[in-house]
Amino acid sequence: MLTLVRSRVRTAALALSAVVALAVGATATTATTGAAAAPAPAPAAAKQGPASVAYVEVNNNSMLNVGKYTLAGGGGNVFDVAVIFAANINYDTGTKTAYLHFNENVQRVLDNAATQIRPLQQKGIKVLLSVLGNHQGAGFANFPSQQAASAFAKQLSDAVATYGLDGIDFDDEYAQYGTNGTGQPNASSFVHLMTALRANMPNKIISLYNIGPAASRLSYGGVDVSSKFDYAWNPYYGSWQVPGISLPKSKLSPAAVEIGRTSQTTTADLARRTVSEAYGVFLTYNLDGSNRSADVSAFTRQLYGSDAVYTP
Repeated sequence: MLTLVRSRVRTAALALSAVVALAVGATATTATTGAAAAPAPAPAAAKQGPASVAYVEVNNNSMLNVGKYTLAGGGGNVFDVAVIFAANINYDTGTKTAYLHFNENVQRVLDNAATQIRPLQQKGIKVLLSVLGNHQGAGFANFPSQQAASAFAKQLSDAVATYGLDGIDFDDEYAQYGTNGTGQPNASSFVHLMTALRANMPNKIISLYNIGPAASRLSYGGVDVSSKFDYAWNPYYGSWQVPGISLPKSKLSPAAVEIGRTSQTTTADLARRTVSEAYGVFLTYNLDGSNRSADVSAFTRQLYGSDAVYTP
């Protein structure tokens, strides 16, 4: 029996965490992060099949693990997208505004983009920053005005530009709407946020972890932002659930697995179904530093007709 309860470790504000609120127009850290345009990726070996996505809990694991897996047949990257999990949307009770927060581990990855992010991008792997609620009442679905939503969108796009990232991933969990006197989810908030963010970064990736109030509030005032997403995926590991968003199959992952916890049999079944039903994305979570080639091969055999090779 599948368990539809996520086992993610929440990326909360730690006692010793660094707080980063990227102000509008922030550029001060660009020079120290090597965030000028990322170097052009080396041509990757051709790979046919769905895109594979790997979330990495950077509190405990290195982003570089994503680049350690290639296909035995052809040598291409197993993973096409790597997601830094996770930054937070926090709430300033003094100014009554939401702001972007990086704990010390996320900040370390970003500050060391030259050694933690660029090597993946040079292999042709896109690197996204996931943003998650933090029990403070601030979330993507309760901005009180279009101006407030646009201000947070600017912080997100500034982070992408400053650290040379490839996009943003939205995960509307743990916001605890109403805490600190914040509002409950409203119909306009996420639409305003997505509209502003897409305008700020028209050529970057925006993905949706299909969970929480924001995921069900994609239309307001005649504007539907569904088409502004590049990807959307199922948030329940070990299961099959088609995201309820109007995107083509090529941009959806109904399958979701947790590497090392979802059985290899279930992983293979979900990958086989992804191919047979012509979906274009396969989501994985919690890639760690162990040799997980057996777990990874369970889906690469079905998606790409090849085992996965781990190179430390």
